[in-house]
Amino acid sequence: MLLAVDIGNTNITLGIFDNESILETFRLASDKELPQEEYEILLHSLFKKYQITGCIIASVVSELNKKFKRACDNVFHINSILLDSKSNLGLKIQLKNPKELGADRIANACGAYMLYSKPIIVVDLGTATTFDIVDKNGNFLGGVIMPGLKLQLNALNLNTSKLPKIEPDKSEIAIGNDTESAILSGVIRGSACAIEGLISQCEKEMGERSVIVATGGYCGLISEYMTREFDFVNPCLTLEGLRFLYELNKS
Repeated sequence: MLLAVDIGNTNITLGIFDNESILETFRLASDKELPQEEYEILLHSLFKKYQITGCIIASVVSELNKKFKRACDNVFHINSILLDSKSNLGLKIQLKNPKELGADRIANACGAYMLYSKPIIVVDLGTATTFDIVDKNGNFLGGVIMPGLKLQLNALNLNTSKLPKIEPDKSEIAIGNDTESAILSGVIRGSACAIEGLISQCEKEMGERSVIVATGGYCGLISEYMTREFDFVNPCLTLEGLRFLYELNKS
């Protein structure tokens, strides 16, 4: 069985695959201070009923790269793949500096390219909101990076004296009648408008309409406020992309 690991700035998402089927997913906090031995204990506890024969890791937290790989290698007695821009990606990266491309974005683009029609815009709503854009010929053209919902909400609280700290939630009204509803309108509805506008501008530059695929923890929350619906919502897209990338790189 394959273990796919997506190490993000907030959470570590882990998925178990039996061939093409994802059996179960788990989530841990991305704790840079946690010792390798503690991660080994967690991995052993979570996956003791599975026979792990392969592992691929995508990480945007450099402090956890070697630590988590070593933990996986020790627990499962394998040589895990740590994904980077030098890996076989199945796509042609058209960036000025391919090393800048985060492993999670590589996995998103690869997963979408393998699963859906082309061209594709992947919108990942996590700690940051990112766009990953692949044309019909498999060229990764680039993308968009903007603050995620929680980052925006935290920034309003940290950088003002009176605005409260609130969590991402539904925005019931566009015209807020108190501070909380006004903030939710600005961040939730405002992000939906920004995403929709950026999709339109990206498609204009590409010269064609794209398939829009949403993933990430907040994709369900945002989609309610968009007039153009996402073509697909796939919360496991990053893990699916890692499964394809493992097949490309396991030899």
